[in-house]
Amino acid sequence: MRTWLIDTGPVVALLVGDDAQHAWTVEQSKHVPATVLTCEAVVSEALFLLKRDGHDPDDLFGLVEAGFLRVCFDFHAEVRHVRELMRRYRDRPMSFADACLVTMAELQPDACVWTLDRDFHFYRKQRRQTLSLLTPW
Repeated sequence: MRTWLIDTGPVVALLVGDDAQHAWTVEQSKHVPATVLTCEAVVSEALFLLKRDGHDPDDLFGLVEAGFLRVCFDFHAEVRHVRELMRRYRDRPMSFADACLVTMAELQPDACVWTLDRDFHFYRKQRRQTLSLLTPW
């Protein structure tokens, strides 16, 4: 079974019914494993965006409590690599959450990144390998 890593965009789109990508994200969620993995940076971004736009951030906590969304990243162990990725892609510029997800994809060779962020088409694992992506683009 493939490991799914979820980015901020699909988390928000899943929870916000009038999001432009809500229908696509809900359709994709029918095919995901019981649990998708992410990092604290994605949770933080999603909570901020939900709150900023007047949506209830409590729904995101519900996804975690239900076991659908699981935070599975040790930043302390990967700090050097995350820093190096952010330096390498500073021209994009790569966000902290994106750097964590790329690192997670390197640690999980079968990982697919579920994202709405077009920058993931440019990011590479181990400097050369394209990422497996689930994206509407």
